[in-house]
Amino acid sequence: MTTTTIQISKSLLEDLKSRKMYDKESYEDIIQDLLEDTMELSEQTLANIRKSEEDIKTGRVKTLAEVEARLKR
Repeated sequence: MTTTTIQISKSLLEDLKSRKMYDKESYEDIIQDLLEDTMELSEQTLANIRKSEEDIKTGRVKTLAEVEARLKR
């Protein structure tokens, strides 16, 4: 493994620190987990997200109250 140094803001450093699951977890592990989260989206998932965004834009949405009322029937 190659070691390198990068410059990040203090706020980003604090954000990375807050994401540590345990004290000895490396920043490399945290960054890798974040990258994996974005790579795991399948084409079908991306298509579903685009469709949902279009539904929101066109007003094809239900409020929480509407959904709750329907579920109580």
